[in-house]
Amino acid sequence: MRITDIREVSVPLHGDVRNSVVNFAAHTVSLVAVQSDVRRNGRPLTGIAFNSIGRHAQGGILRDRMIPRLLAAAPDTLLDPATGLLSPARVLQCAMRDEKPGGHGDRAAAAGAVELAVWDLLAKYHDEPAHAVIARAFGRRPVLTGTPVYAAGGYYHPDDSLDRLRGELTGYADRGYRMIKIKIGGAALADDLARIETAIEVIGGGDGVAVDANGRFDRDRALAYATALAGLGLRWYEEAADPLDYALNRELAEVYPGAIATGENLFSVQDVRNLLAYGGVRPDRDVFQMDAGLSYGLTEYARMIEAMEACGVPRSQAFPHGGHLINLHIVAGLGLGGCEAYPGVFEPFGGYSPDCRLSDGLISPSEAPGFGLEAKPGLGDEIANLLKDLDR
Repeated sequence: MRITDIREVSVPLHGDVRNSVVNFAAHTVSLVAVQSDVRRNGRPLTGIAFNSIGRHAQGGILRDRMIPRLLAAAPDTLLDPATGLLSPARVLQCAMRDEKPGGHGDRAAAAGAVELAVWDLLAKYHDEPAHAVIARAFGRRPVLTGTPVYAAGGYYHPDDSLDRLRGELTGYADRGYRMIKIKIGGAALADDLARIETAIEVIGGGDGVAVDANGRFDRDRALAYATALAGLGLRWYEEAADPLDYALNRELAEVYPGAIATGENLFSVQDVRNLLAYGGVRPDRDVFQMDAGLSYGLTEYARMIEAMEACGVPRSQAFPHGGHLINLHIVAGLGLGGCEAYPGVFEPFGGYSPDCRLSDGLISPSEAPGFGLEAKPGLGDEIANLLKDLDR
């Protein structure tokens, strides 16, 4: 198997919503295609992936640095010697050639998009869904009975009101979601508490509601919210402050009795090790949300899970950020605690395709080969446009 071409296109997200820090109206995502010399049905077999949601496209890094390195590499150096197929780990190593350690920002997401596209390519080669190939690669059996999923919504809208929020969250519950997450920190504490009370009313209890501040708070506000939330029995309190402020995370863990969630902005295994060492993590409750698409791909992400388990944190407490098909397959393949969903938000990437089965709070991926991105409404059209002059 050889790489014959790699393409990237920047695709805009749809929608005008915001959290406490970011307005997503101008956000973009890098959609990547890795074409191989293997042909199926008269076309080159091609892997597709993207760099997850909530950052920006990394076209410059990909086109200027990583793609040229991969296309110039001796083909055999990218292969698994045991199979003759592309090795995601070797592809990642080549993409990162001449990059210094540290600096885990957009570079991590750029590399992640390419590495994940190789996983999609391998799954298509085997004519299997990605979760089956991922499970086998890591010596596991995929979860086929459905994984817990929560609807991540409750963003701040230009025309916001409690009635609008109630209608949104009721829609999630009616579709089969038993857990929801809403944003906090973009309003006054009293107003956020009213939003949380609305969510609890809709879902039927605090244990079905998580809240996310997206790193907005300073120490005083993070602690004030911790005090106000402590008696609500919430599923978790997410990213109160800067994700690299491990000292403050430790302080919150000492005063907040419920679960604390973080990790979506930790882009390397070393970041996760530092959180485990210095962040006051409580192995019996706290939640880890690292996202392979933002952190060098599945190769690095699997090392993060190993680091968690080495410190006594079970993989059942890993709930990847992202709310999309790629992470659904990763959760099912690695046997993680659950996944996020963005129903109707962040199109065309957010949420799942119609062939995924949602029932009573559990979601199951389809059996389509690869990540099944081509079946996602809207996203399938973007993929077709990207492949127009590749499929020859």
